[in-house]
Amino acid sequence: MKISIKSLNDIKKMKVAGKLAAEVLDMITPYVIPGISTGELDKLCYEHIVNVQNAIPANIGYKGYEKTICSSINQVICHGIPDNNKTLKDGDILNIDVTVIKDGWHGDTSKMFLVGKCAPHNERLVKVTQECLYKGIEVVKPGAYLGDIGHAIQRHAKENHYSVVEDYCGHGIGKVYHEEPQVLHYGKAGTGIEIKEGMCFTIEPMINQGTKYCKTLNDGWTVVTKDGRNSAQWEHTIAVLENGVEILTKRNEEFA
Repeated sequence: MKISIKSLNDIKKMKVAGKLAAEVLDMITPYVIPGISTGELDKLCYEHIVNVQNAIPANIGYKGYEKTICSSINQVICHGIPDNNKTLKDGDILNIDVTVIKDGWHGDTSKMFLVGKCAPHNERLVKVTQECLYKGIEVVKPGAYLGDIGHAIQRHAKENHYSVVEDYCGHGIGKVYHEEPQVLHYGKAGTGIEIKEGMCFTIEPMINQGTKYCKTLNDGWTVVTKDGRNSAQWEHTIAVLENGVEILTKRNEEFA
C-alpha cells in the first residue's frame, strides 16, 4: 500500500482547492429551503465552480457520474443523485457533498442542512454526526493511528445510541481523488496505519439512527439505510502537520 506524502507546498495548493470546496457549501446554504429541487442546487453549484471559481467539478464524469454534487436526503446515506423532480420538503435533512479540482489538486467536503423546521430527533442526529467528525479530527497527529480516528467516532456515535456505517470510509486525497489510505469510521485505538506528517485524507462519518446496514438502489449510486431510518454525514479534507492537523475545507461558519 503506497501512501502519498505531500510537501508543505503541496498542502498549500490543496488548501486552495479545499477553500473553494468550502466556499461552494457556504454559497449554496441560503438556497437550501423547502420547494427547491436538488437538480436546481446542483446547477447552482456547477455554475459557481466553473464560472466564479474557474475550477473543475471533480464528480462530473467520475466513474460515469453525471452531476456536480451528491445530494442525500433523509434515509439516503450517500451518493444521492440530484434531480429536477426531487423537491426538498419542510423537515428534510440533506447532505451536500462536493469536490473541487483547482490546479490539479482536490478539495472534498460535505455538510448537513436542516430544511425548514426539523424534528428534534433529526436535529440531534445531524449535531451528533458533526461532533463525530470533530472527535475524529481531534485525534489526528503524527504518531497516532488511523484506528484512533475510527475509535473516537464509533465511541461517540454509540454513546448517543447511533450506528456507524461500515461499508464506506474516508480516503487519501491529493492530485488523485481517491487514494490510499482508507480511513474507517470505526475501529480500535492504537491499530492500523501510523499517521505521518504530510498525509492528506478525508474523514467523513456516516451515522444512522437505526442499524448500520445499507443497500444500493437500482441507479447504482444511491445508498440508503436498510431499515429506512435517517442518516447523516459530515466531511472534511485534512492535512497532517508536524504539530497536529489542519482542516483544509473549513467553512466560514466554523471560524466563529
